[in-house]
Amino acid sequence: MSVLRATVFGVVQGVGFRWYVRGRALRFELTGRAANLPDGSVEIEAEGDRDSLERFLAALKEGPGKVDRIEHVLADGALGARDFVTE
Repeated sequence: MSVLRATVFGVVQGVGFRWYVRGRALRFELTGRAANLPDGSVEIEAEGDRDSLERFLAALKEGPGKVDRIEHVLADGALGARDFVTE
């Protein structure tokens, strides 16, 4: 099991980005969360197998709005989440 922690910068709030993220997470059978941050970015924590997380990370670049950059860390570990939620 692996965990992806990412912060997505750009025009990613108010454009359906978190719902896009949730849909992709469910498609790749990931659990975790996506939440808006006060600075206009979106924070993502996702758990699953490494291959699925890498494909999920690539899909984040194609979401609605305009992604300028993604800062991320992918490591072994677990979140213990049961579903993928938006906050």
